[in-house]
Amino acid sequence: MWHCDEESEKELMSAPKPHEEIFADWLHFDPLVVRRAVTASAPSLADNTADLDRLRRALRQQGYDPLRVPPGELGAYANRFRQGNFKATAVLSFTGDGWELTELFSGTDQSPVFGVAVDLGTTQIAFYLVDLITGQLLDRLSVPNPQISYGEDILTRIIYASTPNRLLLLQDLLRSTLNETLSFLADKHGFRVSQIYALTVAGNTTMTHFFLGLDPSRLCKEPYIPVANTFPILHGTDLRVAMHPRGLVVVFPNVGSYFGGDVIAGILATGMHRTEEICLLVDVGTNAEVVLGNKDWLVACAGAAGPALEGGVVERGMMAQPGAIDRVRIDPDSLELTYHVLGDEKPKGLCGSGLIDLVAEMFMAGLLTIQGKINTQIIDPRIVVSENGPAYVVAWADETADGRDLLVSEIDIGILLKSKAAMYTILNIITRKVGLRVQDIHRFFVAGTFGSHIDPVMAIRIGMLPDLPLKTFQGMGNTAGRGAAMTLLDRRLLGDMNDVRQRITYVELNVNLELMNEFRGATFLPHTDPKLFPSVTIHPRAMG
Repeated sequence: MWHCDEESEKELMSAPKPHEEIFADWLHFDPLVVRRAVTASAPSLADNTADLDRLRRALRQQGYDPLRVPPGELGAYANRFRQGNFKATAVLSFTGDGWELTELFSGTDQSPVFGVAVDLGTTQIAFYLVDLITGQLLDRLSVPNPQISYGEDILTRIIYASTPNRLLLLQDLLRSTLNETLSFLADKHGFRVSQIYALTVAGNTTMTHFFLGLDPSRLCKEPYIPVANTFPILHGTDLRVAMHPRGLVVVFPNVGSYFGGDVIAGILATGMHRTEEICLLVDVGTNAEVVLGNKDWLVACAGAAGPALEGGVVERGMMAQPGAIDRVRIDPDSLELTYHVLGDEKPKGLCGSGLIDLVAEMFMAGLLTIQGKINTQIIDPRIVVSENGPAYVVAWADETADGRDLLVSEIDIGILLKSKAAMYTILNIITRKVGLRVQDIHRFFVAGTFGSHIDPVMAIRIGMLPDLPLKTFQGMGNTAGRGAAMTLLDRRLLGDMNDVRQRITYVELNVNLELMNEFRGATFLPHTDPKLFPSVTIHPRAMG
């Protein structure tokens, strides 16, 4: 399996075989769209089959049956077949229950066939360009979601989209960004957008509604009902996307208002739906979404633990991008601090993994108490009193990009501890609901940008992740984009996608009293019950 590294905004990658690098080793190269040479004998008195029926018969002999021919192309395709002396090159698209004849060229044609997978994120939209002839991942890049100017969070956007014109505006913003990026990829790699024959799109439920122009207003009101959870296979012309007009657009289905196609794509990326082992997937984004199960059953839930863990709530927090401190170490004897900055720039703030590292290292050195309070009894120049109370200096003013001390306050630490407590509590409750313990988890997948950078040792130390063997944990990066790209390369995943959706049992935690009862104990470092974290040594100074 692919292990995550830092994703640049526009990064070129090559994967000679579809099972290498970003893709799972069980993936079969059976792409969603194929290019095939087709030949038939010329008509005669002995064989007076119609031109198009002759074409169908030749493709059926290759296994492409049932086959749908676009009604508007009947005459054009028949003419091209005849013009090529009954030799042609067909581009065929798999629709789940059969095939479509998407394009037909006279004679022999070696034109490329591309697919693009899209992770339709709330803040960033990620694109994966795939060569469907060779199985190569040619490029991946991400761009800001243009809807941010109308609301940084989903709820604000839903409220904004309360009129048809505003909903149309948000849809147009997404379409324009997709079209600009698809055109950029085509120009960069020297092909035409009409040679993009498939688009797979995975997003949360609200983003999927925006993409399809569906009214999202009922997603945030009880009983939280989407317009639709499953969608027909569409075509480029249906959504006015810059691709082949008859190319496939596959939109991943939702399970409900809080569990979207991005998580279903994530399940496909991990392969947890195909294994007998008990697996758990955590995708940290706007919310922390959790899926537990194996090939026989899947249980899912979501909780509000995401923003702080991604560095998006604390005062000097930021996303994992250049200028973010993503790793911190503190010598427990000398209290000397060292850090690493993404992009080797001067630090601007801390991303989620940097904040987790900082809290874990401060706790291990006794600079933080088990209650998450800064130990002001210790004489250390980095411990200061700010306008927000006790704080810790991570980087001095002469080291930072803005010339100010980079401080993390006790209030910031408290915010992180509440988020990590929510995460740990969710994991405990969902495992207990199916009669398991966290120790029964064989593989623990951590997705999202957060999963690319997190150090499980540090997350265990603060009590965010359960105290499991380190080999259990696997950082997966962008599982939504990964699962969408895998679907382009292995058409069996169209069936898996729907099987997974029907198999998932969603557990609502927002009104779960059990969640609140367990939450308080998990706000301590690592927990009020230290027996849950036997590998964590507590410094005497941390006892407070």
